[in-house]
Amino acid sequence: MKKRKLGLALSLVLAAGTLLGACGNSENDDKESSNGKDKDNFTVSMVTDIGGIDDKSFNQSAWEGLQAFGKDNGLEKGKDGYNYIQSKSDSEYTTNLNTLVKENYNIIYAIGYALAESVDEVATQRPKSQFAIVDSVVKQDNVASIVFKEQQGSFLVGVIAGLQTKSDKVGFIGGVDSELIKKFEVGFKAGVLSVNPDAKITAQYAGSFGDAAKGQQIANNMYSSGIDIIYQAAGGTGNGVFTSAKELKKKEPKKDIWVIGVDRDQKEEGALKVDGKDYNVTLTSMVKRVDVAVQDLAKKTKEGKFPGGETIEYGLEENGIMISESQENVTEESLKAVNEYVEKIKSGEQKTPGTEKELKELGFK
Repeated sequence: MKKRKLGLALSLVLAAGTLLGACGNSENDDKESSNGKDKDNFTVSMVTDIGGIDDKSFNQSAWEGLQAFGKDNGLEKGKDGYNYIQSKSDSEYTTNLNTLVKENYNIIYAIGYALAESVDEVATQRPKSQFAIVDSVVKQDNVASIVFKEQQGSFLVGVIAGLQTKSDKVGFIGGVDSELIKKFEVGFKAGVLSVNPDAKITAQYAGSFGDAAKGQQIANNMYSSGIDIIYQAAGGTGNGVFTSAKELKKKEPKKDIWVIGVDRDQKEEGALKVDGKDYNVTLTSMVKRVDVAVQDLAKKTKEGKFPGGETIEYGLEENGIMISESQENVTEESLKAVNEYVEKIKSGEQKTPGTEKELKELGFK
């Protein structure tokens, strides 16, 4: 009889403990976000494409945006603040995204359209996690898509190239031939031909965003053919274009050899010395404010305003696209033309094509 009473008393104690534990968990749940993080301990991370954070272009700009967000919000680099994983190959994208999911970040960025398929897969499997992809659209309720009007900025640097080429031969080097990079190429062509219909434009793709040697090889061939300005939209491959231009400049300092940078101000990449004298082969850069977009979305997410399922587009009007502030190699004539075209583009008077079809419809060959 005593044993039965003891057993009943123990059962009641355990039941009460279970009820109290359940109440405690309910209170804790109210303090947590949908992916398990304490709302006051906001964390953010990103997965790069194969270009890596030191590509001096797209990925680096995104990482600079995360670093700036971290600084503004008192966060430190690491799992409890802001971080990144650098992908060495396409096959790592899904694995790297899942790694960040397991580490419980409040928002996870995928940098580059090449990660779109992996984001779609992981977002489907992890509906409580929040993702953002740059340069592509993934239609999931827990994914925010960030895209840019690259053709607008490419048109503007094309205007500069068209006015400043002395050989009437300019080049374009892309990373991977894709719908996205075509926007750079086609916008550039339209800008060049708008101010210089006699210009000849040569375009070539390296097939990679991480092959600097291939970029250098293509650039060497272009410069040797008489091309004096190359616009590169090739990520890490574009570093080889700068190497080519600088080596040629060292051999012939008086020769006009120019590179147009992409995504961020690439003035630094064009700097060199010849016989103690400073030179710079960067003519200008088409700046795509990936850093601003990354910061903007992280801020909204921290405030509980994550735009899941939405596509956010940045162009001239949103100050997401522009030419670089480093303008010492750009003539006054070119700057005046750029300012005029900016207003025409904003007003809709000047169309900026993003496909070959649109280019032809505007009368360009």
